Amino acid sequence: MLGSAQIVAFVPATDLERSREFYENVLGLRVTEVTAFACVLTAGGVTVRITQVDQLRPQPFTVLGWVVSDIEATAVELVARNVRFARYDGMSQDAHGVWTTPSGDRVAWFTDPDGNVLSLTQLT
Repeated sequence: MLGSAQIVAFVPATDLERSREFYENVLGLRVTEVTAFACVLTAGGVTVRITQVDQLRPQPFTVLGWVVSDIEATAVELVARNVRFARYDGMSQDAHGVWTTPSGDRVAWFTDPDGNVLSLTQLT
């Protein structure tokens, strides 16, 4: 029923201007609308709605991620834009913070200004 419907991803934020700066200028998403309640962007044909919330307790899992063709190059570019990649105990991550899954996919995690966990994945 919804298999062909357009997806909208929602990400909570306590400061829309700070989040807009990060998602637009650091990550490179395109802003399509800004209201007092949300900053709407697009990435890869998907709408990402950064929604204003009064309080936020970031979750310990990924809330939004991107599939990239070259995870090292993307990580290096993001580090140059002051993004810090997460390191997790018990996971063998390379110098860029990239973990290789048992199937060979490669994943790296970072956070937005509110602490929401975001990821990059390079599929094999």
